[in-house]
Amino acid sequence: MDRRLFLAASLGSFAIPTLAHAQRPPMRTRWKVRASEGFDALAFLGPLAGGDLYLPYYQADANAFAPRLAAAIRSDIPALSKEAERSGFGLLGPNLSVLFSNGSDTDLPTLTASVAAPEARLFPAYRASPYWNENDWRWFVGVAPRLKVLFESMQAAGFAAFRDERAGAVTRRIVELDRDLADYDVIRLHEKLTGRVFDPLIEVVLLQFCKPHGIKVQGQTFLQAADWNTPITVRNAAHEMLHPPVPMDGAAAQAALAVLAKDPLIPRVVTDHDPKWGYTTLEGLLNEDIAQALDQLISEALGVARNPADRWRKADDGIHVLAGAIYGMLRHDRWIETGGSIEAWLAGAVRAGRFDPGRLHAVAAQVLERPVNALWPLA
Repeated sequence: MDRRLFLAASLGSFAIPTLAHAQRPPMRTRWKVRASEGFDALAFLGPLAGGDLYLPYYQADANAFAPRLAAAIRSDIPALSKEAERSGFGLLGPNLSVLFSNGSDTDLPTLTASVAAPEARLFPAYRASPYWNENDWRWFVGVAPRLKVLFESMQAAGFAAFRDERAGAVTRRIVELDRDLADYDVIRLHEKLTGRVFDPLIEVVLLQFCKPHGIKVQGQTFLQAADWNTPITVRNAAHEMLHPPVPMDGAAAQAALAVLAKDPLIPRVVTDHDPKWGYTTLEGLLNEDIAQALDQLISEALGVARNPADRWRKADDGIHVLAGAIYGMLRHDRWIETGGSIEAWLAGAVRAGRFDPGRLHAVAAQVLERPVNALWPLA
């Protein structure tokens, strides 16, 4: 996942506008920054499983910690990871983080207690969340005894001290971010660009082992690497709080999905891209790419944006063609200035034929600075 920082650059008709701020309104966003041993333990399952997304960052850490675990545990972690992906649960660490994000992330003993009694400790909050998925819950309950043994083994192997040795100056970073984020009113723009009301509190959890992911969990909480800078943190917040940007079972999203299903390109992106990036369903890609289009507008307004063509060319093997197209439409409509219900906008765009392949691809090509016939895969 691309984490390089790009300054806003001129893009012809898609040049990033300068917004007038004659008088700053009262700050709507409240920020809370903290760390979490439990979320770090879940994130570390990726490196311990040998996942190629994680080893470029954590190969040495995995090599140092894995020998502390019994051979049976070491072999079960990659098995769990593969089973999670085959079952449709998805990436093991990030999706477990969603399940444990009702306050059950404090440390490994808390993870262990929760997985030992998932129906009592985890189910109520998860069932009430937008992330609820019956198949995912069934898979999780089936592997819960193995996860309990795994968490107990990591605790016995000294994961807490191991993490602390590698975490560096996280306490200092929490103080720095608390100070720096006070200038960024992300929630005000979320509300303007979606037409929804958001809780003003955004919770940022700094982790040692979560690269390359920024992970949205239950509530308005997201997880990110402790050493990512303030602009990256603002961009993560701008994106992660949006999920889902519209009700995915609502009429607008369903109408868009019906049109996109007949597109000669977008379903092929879903089925043919490397599944390590996620977004393996058309619904998942639409959910993500509406959020990416909106977060690009928010990042531009706050002065922390990457060049959109560079961003979507370099991220996830270039699969977010749809994000570029939606962003282009919203830019054309001056959405950052007008705002409104994004769900109503989506319904109107579909009705007007703007999601028809010819029009969709033309806008994407302009934003992404690629030929219409070479939007994906990248050469």
